[in-house]
Amino acid sequence: MKYNPDLHHRRSIRLSNHDYRGPGTYYLTICNQGCERLFGEIVDGRMVLNDAGKMVESIWLELPSRYDGIELDAFVIMPNHVHGIVVLVGAGPSARPEPPFRHPTGQPRGVAPTPNLSIPDVVNRFKSLTTARYREGVYHNDWCPFLGRLWQRNYYEHVIRDETELAHIRQYILENPLHWQDDPENLQAPLWE
Repeated sequence: MKYNPDLHHRRSIRLSNHDYRGPGTYYLTICNQGCERLFGEIVDGRMVLNDAGKMVESIWLELPSRYDGIELDAFVIMPNHVHGIVVLVGAGPSARPEPPFRHPTGQPRGVAPTPNLSIPDVVNRFKSLTTARYREGVYHNDWCPFLGRLWQRNYYEHVIRDETELAHIRQYILENPLHWQDDPENLQAPLWE
């Protein structure tokens, strides 16, 4: 079916007057496509990462070293999704080339600095980096393949407005594995008892 703006509405959850490039603290949930359990399993209320989950964790933790102006707070990988808090601080982030490469003419080469990253930019880069590495894992390490995309097109974001809300969301993230059995993203959870 061809796109018809009268029929196909996508309601934005973004705050209409909020600058998603400016300093702020954001709670994110990013789910993989199809909610497949690709990143590990919950055992006795703890997330046990498989190799793919360890890769996703390493990419997440590398974000501040790749892009200036990003700090990370509480974070957890679940079998089929990621919860995390990202803080955009100070001046806009820019990509950091690693290692710096100099062309024979003496001109530096590598990744060019980027303008201020927004939260959608951060999520997009996270998804791109993890998808590329996951594909390598499928090819070289027999990781479970995925159909189409590794990540769902959308993601959940919430602007954290105060310390009370931050503390509540941190607790939710850190306790998330304890509540996996009741998580709506756990497609194998019982619907009733």
